[in-house]
Formats: sequence, C-alpha cells, structure tokens
Amino acid sequence: MNASTPTPLRRFALFVLFAALAPSATFAAETGIQFFDGTFKEALAKAKAEKKPVFFDAYASWCGPCQAMDRDVYTDPKVAAYLNEKFISIKVDMEKGEGPELAKKLPSIDGYPSLLFFGPDGFLTKTILGSRSAEDFLAEARLVGK
Repeated sequence: MNASTPTPLRRFALFVLFAALAPSATFAAETGIQFFDGTFKEALAKAKAEKKPVFFDAYASWCGPCQAMDRDVYTDPKVAAYLNEKFISIKVDMEKGEGPELAKKLPSIDGYPSLLFFGPDGFLTKTILGSRSAEDFLAEARLVGK
C-alpha cells in the first residue's frame, strides 16, 4: 500500500469529517421560524413584555396546505429571519391541547391554515385564511410588523 491510498482508519476519519460538515435536518429546522414553545396566553405575555406582535398559526395535522406552509414558507430564510426578529410566533394544532378551546374564542379561525396576527396588546389585527407563497406571506407579515 502506498502513502496516497487511504487506510480504513483514514477513510473513517474523512467520513466523520464530511458528516460533521454536511447540513443536518436539525440545522435546517433551526433556520426556520422559531415557534414559541408554550401556551397562547404565555406567548401573548411574552409579546407584551417584548413589545412585539404575535404570529399565530392555527393548523390541523391532516391539513395539506398547513404542511406546505411548514415545508415551503416557514423554512424560507427571508421569512424566518423577519418573523424571528419582529414577532413572537406560535403554532397551535386546533384539534389538540388548547386548540379546541382557542377555536371557540377566536371566531376568525374559519379553516386551516388560519394565520392570525395580534398586536403586542393582544388585539387581533389581521387574519389570513389559507396558504401563501413565501413571498406573499412575507409581504403580509411586513404590513403588520412595521
């Protein structure tokens, strides 16, 4: 074996190096919108304290357009950067946990996805029904996040 032929140990080391440098699913998820992990009431309190509006994604797990928003819009770098800076964002499955109770209190949820924007004071300022392209969604969010 000559010096230029990689040994099994060198091949393994190269594999580990390239695996470490390759983008992972975890990294990709971290580059999307960072959704608040708590209740809607807690998200509103955080928004009030930080003087930020709230983006509320009312979704259902079986909803195809909701899944498209997750896959194509919320992972878009421009959308994520803007919403992570300007908003407290929260996703709520309207069929689980606090979702059914919130659906009764928020009559503007009229299908899925319902994309609601609240001011830092907790008042509803805008509702969008249905999915949007990343570009269109970002334009709508910018109207609220000024």
